[in-house]
This record gives sequence, C-alpha cells and structure tokens, in this order.
Amino acid sequence: MTARIDAPAVAQSQPRPRSRGGVLLAVARFVSLTFAGLFAGFLVTVLVLELSMRTADGAVYTEVRHVELIGLDVLATVLLIPAAVATAIVAAARFPLGGAARWLPVFALLLLVSVFVLTFAVNLPINAAQHSWATPPPDWAAIRDRWQLAHAVRTVAAVLAFGCLTARRDPGAVVR
Repeated sequence: MTARIDAPAVAQSQPRPRSRGGVLLAVARFVSLTFAGLFAGFLVTVLVLELSMRTADGAVYTEVRHVELIGLDVLATVLLIPAAVATAIVAAARFPLGGAARWLPVFALLLLVSVFVLTFAVNLPINAAQHSWATPPPDWAAIRDRWQLAHAVRTVAAVLAFGCLTARRDPGAVVR
C-alpha cells in the first residue's frame, strides 16, 4: 500500500507560469477577440448607415458613398487582417484539442475568410466603380442593392465569427 500525499490547497490556487507558447496563444486570443469584435461592430455600423439611406436619391447616395470611401476601406483592412491572422493562430493551437475547442476557432476563421472572399468578389469592385461616379449611373439602385446584400452577408458572417470566438468551449472552465 502506498501513501498518498495531497498538495496543500494554497499551491492549487496559485496560477502556473505560462510557457512561451501559452503567452503567444493568450496574445493571439486577445487580438482575435478584440479585432474580430471591432470589425463586426464596424460592419454593423456601416450596415445601419446603408439601410438608413435606402430612401435617398442617387445623388445623395453617391455623395455619402464618396465620403465612406475616403477611409472606411482602410479601417476595414486594419481590423480584418489582424483578426484573421490571430484567429488562424488560435485555430491552429486549439486544433489538437478536439471538440468545440477545435471547431469554434476553425469556424470563426472560415467565416472571416468568407468575408475576405465576398469583399474581394463583390464589394471592392463596386467601391472602385462608385469612387469614379461624378453622377450616379441609371442602374445605381441595382448596384447599391448588390453592394448592400453582399455587405449584409459579410456582416452576419463577421458577427457569427465573433460569436464563435467568444463562445465558451467548456461550461465548467474558468476563463482566465
């Protein structure tokens, strides 16, 4: 028979020092959450602005789009790229764990990649065309509708990605 020695309760409550990989993962998770959340909030704000302009005529819509195009593409890039890179790091680190700890960051990354694809396929080409509008073309409303639909889809994807990143993977786990 062997004697069992229990460690004192005090030792169990002290946090263990993090390894270099643990620190990298903590920083990546923070960057992922922060930038994905800011990006999702940014897209929701633009969606609200765009929907509020649904009754505007072509001249007003064009004027507002010209103002939006001054810096919002840069802001979107500054938020989305770090969110995607950090989420990829989190997904790679969590992949061996299995279960929700594996799949939630992977789903978040796939959603962020879908935002990239949709942005490059639909939104950016329309932005480039709208930037050169001196007056709105005859089909401006159809172009606006296409841009807004793509934007609504990418907004939902960004919000879902943020949700995946904030979801608790283990209901009994303590968030640190």
